[in-house]
Amino acid sequence: MPAPRTARAFTAFALFSLATVAFMNVYWAGASNGTYVICVVLALIAIGVSFLVTSPQAPGWPPAHRYLALGVQAVATHLPFAIFELSWGSMGGPLAGAVLYLLPLRIALPLFGLIVSAQVAMGIIGGHGILRTVYLGLVTAYIGVLLYGLARLTSLVIWLDSSRDERAHAAVRRERQRFSRDLHDLLGCSLSAITLKAELVRRLLPERPDRAGQEVAGVLTIARQALTDVRLVASGYGELTVRSEMASVEDILVTADVRARTRVDCGPLHPLLDTVLATALREGITNILRYSRPREVSITATRQGGTVRLTMVNDGVGGRAHILGTGPGGHGLSNLRARLESIGGSFRAGLAADGRFILCAEAPADPVLARPPGDHLSVRAAP
Repeated sequence: MPAPRTARAFTAFALFSLATVAFMNVYWAGASNGTYVICVVLALIAIGVSFLVTSPQAPGWPPAHRYLALGVQAVATHLPFAIFELSWGSMGGPLAGAVLYLLPLRIALPLFGLIVSAQVAMGIIGGHGILRTVYLGLVTAYIGVLLYGLARLTSLVIWLDSSRDERAHAAVRRERQRFSRDLHDLLGCSLSAITLKAELVRRLLPERPDRAGQEVAGVLTIARQALTDVRLVASGYGELTVRSEMASVEDILVTADVRARTRVDCGPLHPLLDTVLATALREGITNILRYSRPREVSITATRQGGTVRLTMVNDGVGGRAHILGTGPGGHGLSNLRARLESIGGSFRAGLAADGRFILCAEAPADPVLARPPGDHLSVRAAP
């Protein structure tokens, strides 16, 4: 049985037990059959209303509805004594608990005290001894607090159950976003490189078939890497390095007939930082190949104090704005910014005064683990 239903079942059992005790008290008091039937009906009304007003939705009812329900319960609770002078003991408890649950404390506490005092007064008027009278007051207070606790516990259980569902849905959304982002970041560069090499093969095939064959082998290598990347995304984990990606980038730029100037002078990197910067390098090259026509691209990865900086400069942007990530469907640079910010880094991209486009990604050498849950690709714990 789901937890919310279980909690409500406990409340129903407690109220049913109280009603049974009330029926027995009336029976032992020697009530006539007609009186007994009336008391049973009133007890069922009081217990039924009590079950409704201790539901998790009841505190949200309009004030008029709450006061009306409490009024009906109060009449059903005290009418047997008013008409037949019968005291059925524990029936004041559910009313006391409902008052605590439904009303603000500044109103509920005085009413709670009044209900307990009324049970004590009925014991005195009914001629009960001092011990039984005290017993009626204590039982009323005890049952009231118990039912109030059950009602609050039920509300908490339902809230936790709802919160768990919301967290599950949020986790699914994060995983979908993670998959989409990682697929874009990992495969964008590989697919662009395959496109470039395939175009080169098409041009070389009629006149230089040997060279075309070499390029086809390069296409197969990149395609195998892309397949590996797809498996990596599906597994939810990734570990890339700046040095390995730099070698791949150099080969791609040569294929695109772009002069590449690269320098990696950052030393060993934290696996988390290495993966994020390697992803930044892939995304930068993907944007260069898609949106610009450069003659020269400069890429450097350096360490200055406690900061590691990856800088990419190309001279083929011109007036194109899409490389800024503002074009249709351009989410790559936004993804990159989110990755860097998740480890305490920053990201800048824009046109310099000389017309060259500069992409700069910075992050602390000892990255901050401030990632959103579910981002498996960009973060790995320190070994």
